[in-house]
Amino acid sequence: MQRILVAVLLFLLSGCMVVGPDYHPPQPEMPGQWHASATNIIPAGDRAVGLWWTLFQDPLLDSLVARAAAENHDLKRAKARIREARAERIIAAATGSVGGSAAATHSRRSENASASDGSQDLFQLGFDANWEFDVFGGVQRAVEAADASLGASHEELHDVLVSLQAEVASNYFELRGGQKRLATTHNNIATQEKTVDLVRGRYEMGLGNELDLVQAQTQLSLTKAIVPALQVSIGRSMHQLAILIGQLPASLIEELSAKAVIPRVPAEIPIHLPSELLRRRPDIRASERRLAAATADIGVATADLFPRFSLPAMLGLQSTSLSDLITGGSRYWSVGPAIKLTLFDQGRTRAGVEISKARRDSALAEYEQTVLTAIAEVENSLIAFVKELETRRILGEAVNSGEKAVLMANGLFETGLADFLNVLQAERALFQSEDQLVQSEQRLYLDLVAIFKALGGGWQDENRDD
Repeated sequence: MQRILVAVLLFLLSGCMVVGPDYHPPQPEMPGQWHASATNIIPAGDRAVGLWWTLFQDPLLDSLVARAAAENHDLKRAKARIREARAERIIAAATGSVGGSAAATHSRRSENASASDGSQDLFQLGFDANWEFDVFGGVQRAVEAADASLGASHEELHDVLVSLQAEVASNYFELRGGQKRLATTHNNIATQEKTVDLVRGRYEMGLGNELDLVQAQTQLSLTKAIVPALQVSIGRSMHQLAILIGQLPASLIEELSAKAVIPRVPAEIPIHLPSELLRRRPDIRASERRLAAATADIGVATADLFPRFSLPAMLGLQSTSLSDLITGGSRYWSVGPAIKLTLFDQGRTRAGVEISKARRDSALAEYEQTVLTAIAEVENSLIAFVKELETRRILGEAVNSGEKAVLMANGLFETGLADFLNVLQAERALFQSEDQLVQSEQRLYLDLVAIFKALGGGWQDENRDD
């Protein structure tokens, strides 16, 4: 009997065969370079651009990003999912168990089944163990799937971090842009108030007409009406920034209301090649890990088609008298290999294999779509930035021309060589061009944020063992 047991154990330990497909990472086709370009867009090379927001040289922005990384609730949720995936990996790797038991029972058999009074005490103390042999690699594939899922959880955390940093920067630049638009509007209000005073004075002196005064007052009112909407936008940006760093909405109002220098567009913008996208984008990396997990799940399902071998064992003490429980005669034990084979639900098991294959194919399609979407996001953000540079240049020229037009119109009006309508048109055109220039600068910052987010910047310099 012992020789047979040893032979069975040697067979189980040496005859393992891992079923299911082995995983090979996909190799999607990538473009050689990005299509959009500008003089300040340069190859990143070996330059570290993980902390891309530091290129703007704004200490407050740096502080907000750091506080968000420490306190944001979405990040905390992602870290909790990593702990969950780690625990699931431990469960997947478990192939054996050891347990202990103790019992004391009093029983009575029927009088017709026993010559005695039918009463009996039984005391028992024992241990049991069971070890399952991974003959067909089901456990190995389950561990592979759990490892890949854990990796996906890490990359999903990095993806949340990248999105969080981009959202903090976007809200910050929207705030600064709104504040600059508000300052521009107040400057124009002050200018238009002087114009109203000038026209009123000329009217009261009999040098002008009431229509000019009404038109000037109307233009002033229209400009003042823009202020409340800008204040609402500024307030929302402040509130959103506070939420992103895990604080109450109004907690940053005082800090963010202080006057600050508007960040400058970096002189050089380092950009990685398309081939780096697969390595740098955490959403692509997460999708690839999910594909690996789905591939391993095919092996887990396939292993269910084959027999399961295990080695149960029991060792303990058993006696009808508590005083005799720890004597040699109370010992009992059993050990021997066991086999479990499902015979009548193979159709269901094979269907489970097909389900796993379909999920693998779906994960592959998701991965390929994620790659294409990532390429498109970079291309879109680059071309938006390049074209916005051109827009800002043209609007800058418009502002310069508008300032000259206002000076000329006022001079001609004051000398009586032109009517007041020219002044109103010139001031209106200047205000519109100034406001559009500020909005263009704001979009330029947002396009830069979109570029760095699309390239997957922001997580490489963080601790990866969350």
